[in-house]
Amino acid sequence: MSAPTTNAARAAYGPRFLAPLLLGPLLNPINTTMISVALVPISHDLGVPSSTVVWLVAGLYLTSAVAQPTLGRVGDLLGPRRVYLAGLVVVAVAGLLPLVLPGFGAVILARVLIGLGTSAAYPSVMSMIRARAEHTGVPTPPAVLSGISISTLTSAAIGPVLGGVLIDVAGWRAIFAVNVPLALAAFAMTWCWVPEVRRREPTSLRALDPVGIVVFAATIGTLLVFILDLSTPHWWLLALSALALAVLCWWELRRTEPFLDLRMLAANQPLTRTYLRMFLLYLGFYAMTYGYSQWVQDDAGFSSGAAGLLQLPTAGLAGLMSIAIARSTRVRAPILIAACTPILGGLLMLGLHSSSPIGYLVLIAALFGVAQGLASVSNQQVLYRQAPASQIGTASGLSRTFVYLGAIASSGVLGATFGDAPTDANMHLLGALIAAAAALVLVLAITDRSLRGRPRATELADPGSGGAGRRR
Repeated sequence: MSAPTTNAARAAYGPRFLAPLLLGPLLNPINTTMISVALVPISHDLGVPSSTVVWLVAGLYLTSAVAQPTLGRVGDLLGPRRVYLAGLVVVAVAGLLPLVLPGFGAVILARVLIGLGTSAAYPSVMSMIRARAEHTGVPTPPAVLSGISISTLTSAAIGPVLGGVLIDVAGWRAIFAVNVPLALAAFAMTWCWVPEVRRREPTSLRALDPVGIVVFAATIGTLLVFILDLSTPHWWLLALSALALAVLCWWELRRTEPFLDLRMLAANQPLTRTYLRMFLLYLGFYAMTYGYSQWVQDDAGFSSGAAGLLQLPTAGLAGLMSIAIARSTRVRAPILIAACTPILGGLLMLGLHSSSPIGYLVLIAALFGVAQGLASVSNQQVLYRQAPASQIGTASGLSRTFVYLGAIASSGVLGATFGDAPTDANMHLLGALIAAAAALVLVLAITDRSLRGRPRATELADPGSGGAGRRR
């Protein structure tokens, strides 16, 4: 960038504008990972069996998978700033519920509301950044988009550590209460420093396409519940999901302003390939994270603390890789590397044994850290370029739905693969599955011509305005 352009970018995307937009999106990943160290204390304290308490994890995933594109759509129509602020209020209220209401029901409700409130953050922030570029005419610096990825990666990594400290100091309810000051701080900064985004007001409730939203929720919800228990599959749920999908397609294709623009997705093949890459990558990432942690404790004989330390290279390298490419506008090479490293990691998992040296275990964890950092930043930049300007909120939220689909699919894969306890043979099978998924990502990336070269300045200032991203 030239000096005038750099100065303009600093003025348009200064600390006051960015600080609240970086704080809100980290609430979802930090809540996703903090709960992992709280399941046992909650189970013991409230007398809830382990088979029931795991719904605290699934509940947030299910809510977020449906709510992210839904609230993105609402933000596209009503304005992302007001949706963002409303979501932060919901998060603050949810953080107080376990403190004032007894029983497991209040905890479940709190997790669902946290999933709902935090789902407003990512699509709203992407919309506000897009609106900033349109209003100022200043291209969005790659470092701005990378900053969101880095903040979410970092918060996800520190979640278990923060959760453990809070539980030791103040009990498990503290992992809910910590949302209150974080949400209120983001609310105050947004209210004071982030300008309102002008959006066309819908003429009626029908402009939000409530029927499409409900049918989409039914499609995703039934599919995710089916995936959660692949060891004993309930095929009627899959059939119900397929029926709901058919109804969704029929309904949305009849509307002039649908909740999900299926014609745009069919025409915008680069965007649909990005969604598919994200699903496959995060299927592998989550399968590795949860499966590796279980195996090193149950089969390799490491303690919980040691298991956490063995995954520090994953978090550390994810952060370093995301910082390394934060200012780059080239995305093809990072995406190709993000596909190749899980292939290598999956193949190395074929040689895992309970007696494998620590260096071998650390190497495998490190490879997945490299892939996570590169994939998070590069795919977010690609999404920002490919999504139509008028649908950035919905498109961004839908990308998170594919991430959650990958996360829940990984849970189903682990349930079907591991059985009662993970073994070396289970890890070998898991490694083969991860390598196969990553190989598909590699094929998608190699054949995607839209990833080649650098974006034009006009694509950064007004993304989605050219090529396949334009709405027809």
